[in-house]
Amino acid sequence: MEDGAGTEVVLDGEAAGEYGEQAFANQGDAESWIGEIWAELAELGVAQVTLFEVDREVYGPMSLSV
Repeated sequence: MEDGAGTEVVLDGEAAGEYGEQAFANQGDAESWIGEIWAELAELGVAQVTLFEVDREVYGPMSLSV
């Protein structure tokens, strides 16, 4: 998760537990989850996200802008 300048956004407290380090069975599930919570992430200062499979970048950065 990054801000508009590409700097990593570090979530803390409840947000870290709810949004940080999520794991999904497949890319479609991950993209669906982002589609459901993107506005909440944007409110936390997240402007873009990247999907990874372990350490391999799969997709991104994906903008959360409307």
